[in-house]
Amino acid sequence: MNQEQMSSWSFVHVSDMQPGSPRSYRYNPSWRKNWEQAKKQIQEIQPDLLLVGGDLTRDGSIHDFELEEMKAELDPFPFPVFVVPGNMDTGNKHTRRDGRYRGAGQLTDKELNVTSRQLERFSSLFGPLWWSVDHKNVRFSGFADMVVNSGLPEERSFWSWAEKQRSRSPARHHVWVMHYPLFIEDPAEGTWDIEKNYKEWYFSIDSPGRERLLRLFKDTQTDWVLSGHVHRYRVSFAEGIRFEIAPATSFGQWSDRWQDGGTDRLGFLKFDVKEDGISSRFVALSKTYNLKGYGPGGHPAPEARDYALAWMATNPPSP
Repeated sequence: MNQEQMSSWSFVHVSDMQPGSPRSYRYNPSWRKNWEQAKKQIQEIQPDLLLVGGDLTRDGSIHDFELEEMKAELDPFPFPVFVVPGNMDTGNKHTRRDGRYRGAGQLTDKELNVTSRQLERFSSLFGPLWWSVDHKNVRFSGFADMVVNSGLPEERSFWSWAEKQRSRSPARHHVWVMHYPLFIEDPAEGTWDIEKNYKEWYFSIDSPGRERLLRLFKDTQTDWVLSGHVHRYRVSFAEGIRFEIAPATSFGQWSDRWQDGGTDRLGFLKFDVKEDGISSRFVALSKTYNLKGYGPGGHPAPEARDYALAWMATNPPSP
């Protein structure tokens, strides 16, 4: 090992920024300001690289311009940026039946399933949907986990790529990046019922894909699996692997789900790599905002998307 590889260095993981755009049918300027604050703090750290854990956009699954705007924001960083998509960027993980959570004017869960077209749009801007790079004896691998259990052609491509990762010579450390947490409580918990436990279903990977991913992580000598999606920081362990759910920079949620630590405060994760291993810490945003926006929450159906406020916000009347 050379001196460069032995010296300490850092990387950052940020997720669920969802800054949105004033051109959209809904927009919260607080999330935009929070993301700008996160960018400032990340740039001050000057990490070797940045991992982005999905939900780069509020409605990138609908609006190409939101994906394009976020690509333009990430490109100027003076260090490499590696991205995986989130469900707000490409559509949700697949389901063959609807839950009871959706209210009036909302898309059904089946209507929110990710499509090949959405995946292609994301990939055309941000690159391959799965990737693996080595940096100073640490391997970073990421993938679009919403294809798991989908039956889409992209799922077959993913598993073919994943099989090849098993045969590679191991790195000293291996960090995987995905958007959905692999599980809520324990890898053996099975698939949550979409009708009885909607949030648990929404925030985790279903079987049998979960078990197959866990075998992949074990076979590739994984130390760390990073995810997002929940908008709440939490650390758990399974099969000798540290599973770390990242905080959001946009807004917190599900604050009452776990009583064993973690936080729904806004921030990102900083990792320090030294000769004796990798350590992580939660970095809170030093300033957050609470501004008024417009538009509905959830996943509105097309007929519920009113762009009148966006038009007024982006085309103010002449004095």
